[in-house]
Amino acid sequence: MAVLDSAPLDVLDAYRTCEFVTLAKDGTPLVWPTAVQRRPDGTLLLSTSLAFAQKALNIRRDGRVALLFSDPTGSGLDSAPEVFVGGRAVCPDEIRTGPQGAEDYWRMLFERQPHSRAYVSVPLRRMMAWYYLRLLITVTPEQVVVREPFVPSGAPVPAAGLLGADRLARYASAVLAARDASGAPVLARTRPVPADGGFAVAVPADCAAVPGPASLLAHRHDEKINNMQNALVRGELRRAGESWLLVPERVVEPMGSGRPTDAFKVLGHTRRATARYLERRGLAQPPVQWAEFKALVAQVKAR
Repeated sequence: MAVLDSAPLDVLDAYRTCEFVTLAKDGTPLVWPTAVQRRPDGTLLLSTSLAFAQKALNIRRDGRVALLFSDPTGSGLDSAPEVFVGGRAVCPDEIRTGPQGAEDYWRMLFERQPHSRAYVSVPLRRMMAWYYLRLLITVTPEQVVVREPFVPSGAPVPAAGLLGADRLARYASAVLAARDASGAPVLARTRPVPADGGFAVAVPADCAAVPGPASLLAHRHDEKINNMQNALVRGELRRAGESWLLVPERVVEPMGSGRPTDAFKVLGHTRRATARYLERRGLAQPPVQWAEFKALVAQVKAR
């Protein structure tokens, strides 16, 4: 039996996004929302554009990863259990310019994220070419933990002067990314509460977190995986008596903080980051296989 078979597969397949964590060079678990597809062979397929290739670089250095399916928005499930998957990932340095080998993955994206279909239209192609230059990530699960649905209690509490508190206060909960005693990443949804010098976080008994580098991810999207917002608070997880405290050190907001000008800044970043990835490898930007992507969009629309 494949490791993943112990999970409620219908629930896992219904999730539109999951939280995916890799290990930075300094060992900090960095977690971001992403779309994932379960494959018949029991592996999980993800992808990242060259503009956000850091997770790919992390995997090539240390393949230990984890995923948490904990935000059921858009899934059609009223109350879905959390599913934690720990495992190892590979991400070859092969730039994919078309959907070949991942057709089902792209069909899933075009179906669940309708606004992305517009990116293949001629007016947007030059602006959105970076979106289609992808690296494929394959995760082989080694551990599965199923948890009860997370129900946040109480309202988010802002705390003046505490780094990241204003961002986290916009969300009912966040995802804690830490490491276990072996150094492998672990994940759990929690509700950070401002405390003396940090955020008090509850860690489930089946999450083997230990003190050390950690982060908190707060994110949201709508039913069609649009209007995405996220913020990552990096810091150090410490023991505070019988409780846990994440002491913040840095806030990262790749999608901006909700200002009208954020879209232009994000677009500029993606284009520069894509150019850097290619330049470091001495490569010119390859042409996107627009006809193949357009054909997949037509298939999805015809359903």
